[in-house]
Amino acid sequence: MREVYEFLKKCGVYFIATMDGDQPRVRPFGTIEIFEDKLYIQTGKSKNVSKQMQANPKIEICAFNGKEWIRVTATVVRDDRIEAKQHMLNAYPELQKMYKADDDNTEVLYLKDATATIYSFTADPRVIEF
Repeated sequence: MREVYEFLKKCGVYFIATMDGDQPRVRPFGTIEIFEDKLYIQTGKSKNVSKQMQANPKIEICAFNGKEWIRVTATVVRDDRIEAKQHMLNAYPELQKMYKADDDNTEVLYLKDATATIYSFTADPRVIEF
């Protein structure tokens, strides 16, 4: 999991795919953090992406660092604890202008049953499960 975290963190931006009914939706994300040995992302409950993940919690993440790319399939699980939200906001202080740990909008989700595969043009894929 640490390797996946470091890969995504170094990329800065990664893309999350969700389902909106039968239509895939992809958008950029930038938050990634480890809390209590789980990999977390953050969004707002008022956003369509949140509604899509609650309707169908299966997601896929993709990112490219210029040499290698990663694909992560996982199920997201909402964590409504203040401590988890505050941890993410502490890691990304710029979000504190829009989100508060105790508001009704801030949402953090951890990745469950995740499989990450790191690909390149020069080596065999590496698979990481967490």
